[in-house]
Amino acid sequence: MTVSAIDTNPTNPGSRRSLRVHRRAMSRRKATVIAAAVTTVLLSAGYIVADMADVVPGLLTTSSVQPVTFPAAKTARTVKTVTAQVQNGPSLDASQAQKLVDEFAASEGVGTDFSLIIADAQGNAVVKSNETATREPASTMKTLTAFAAASTLDMTSTLDTEVYLTGSGDSAKLTLKGNGDMLLGSGESDPDHINGRAGIATLVSRTVAALRNKNITTVDLAYDDSLFGSKRLPDTIAANNTDLMNAAPMASMAIDQARNWTGADKPSDPDVDTKFPPRSSTPAADTAAEFARQLAAQGITVTGTTEGTAPKDGNPIASVSSAKLSEIMSYMLRNSNNTEAELFGRLTALKTGQENSPEGATKAVKSILESHGINTTGLTMADCSGLSTGSQLTVETLLQTQAKYAQTGTAVAAASEALAVSGLSGTALHHTFPSSSNGLIRLKTGTLDTVTSMTGNVSRTKGGVITFAIIINNPQNMWSAIQALDHLVGQLPEL
Repeated sequence: MTVSAIDTNPTNPGSRRSLRVHRRAMSRRKATVIAAAVTTVLLSAGYIVADMADVVPGLLTTSSVQPVTFPAAKTARTVKTVTAQVQNGPSLDASQAQKLVDEFAASEGVGTDFSLIIADAQGNAVVKSNETATREPASTMKTLTAFAAASTLDMTSTLDTEVYLTGSGDSAKLTLKGNGDMLLGSGESDPDHINGRAGIATLVSRTVAALRNKNITTVDLAYDDSLFGSKRLPDTIAANNTDLMNAAPMASMAIDQARNWTGADKPSDPDVDTKFPPRSSTPAADTAAEFARQLAAQGITVTGTTEGTAPKDGNPIASVSSAKLSEIMSYMLRNSNNTEAELFGRLTALKTGQENSPEGATKAVKSILESHGINTTGLTMADCSGLSTGSQLTVETLLQTQAKYAQTGTAVAAASEALAVSGLSGTALHHTFPSSSNGLIRLKTGTLDTVTSMTGNVSRTKGGVITFAIIINNPQNMWSAIQALDHLVGQLPEL
């Protein structure tokens, strides 16, 4: 409300009269405002009462909340029944499947050294060719390791990197102990990525806080790298692993799988393997050196760093946790990461009491496959990743593993759900499938100088699931063979 200015000079009679008139007007206005305010309060109080009584809409109520009710379901189905209905779609068209295979076999570059099976979700073959012949599988070997690990290990667990303190004062000693996390980050722990989920900088901060609470400023440092014994790499891996570019030696801990990025740009996403720099042959020692460097930067004097053994009793003063094993498996399968495949093999060997070696790992995987009824006739595992030379298997072993993925459900979900997906993720993005198949093909690829292979499962557009396994050895033309393989698999959703 705007009020005009009034001359209030007391020596001016007109002004005195105007002032009296103005005062009476203001008194009337004041009374009106007070009356309006009282009315507003009363109305508000009335609305509040009405709101509490649920007469008018509002936030307040004195009535108990009435739960929403839904009618009972007319029918109920178990998970297995629903899964079976999804898997058991219309019968596969065997003639159409055979036509696709015939086109594949006649394609330029494929040659004759190939095997394949196309089957339903239960592994019942619709089309097969040379299914009992042994072939070099390349990275499709990882599906066997993944199945064995997922059915044996606790996939919700983590791999913790720990710090133990012994002694006190000037005799204080820290021991850095790894439990298999080879995806440590050098910075703070990164909750948004698998590679770097546990960070050395975070571990240092926690360690320094614990030391300061004990007034310790000087330590000797040891690191415990005893987890995987003395043999860290399979015998024949070197042929496909120049400068350790494709796989690091097993270690109790490593920063970014011991990759040396000097002179190379790191990918913007640490969870995507797109470049392959050389790797260090001493991952644990390098991790300890970085830990010591960051301790010094925080004001802790490190008098020396040596290899040692963590105390068997007592609790760590600090630790950081990796991503869950299920997440690491996803990282491994999507990227076809050899280091993590070997790691899962070694962890499976330790869990099942096999020898702590690459040979113990392959023996553990094979034994677990056989315990689940998977045919391992002709299976020779030179390693757990498919990178080493000398591995052989039949497509029957690959196919039956995929069928187990489809049938076993949550027991091996970490492995079955971690496969790359057409048009969406991982190594599937490097293959040329039709856009209509995006999201419908879950697969594991394999590529070496003389091998291209693929295995996985497919969601059919007509309903149901297809499982498949294909291996080509010694193709006449590698690029043409890959294109023929992509074309065949890309058509499977329409069967």
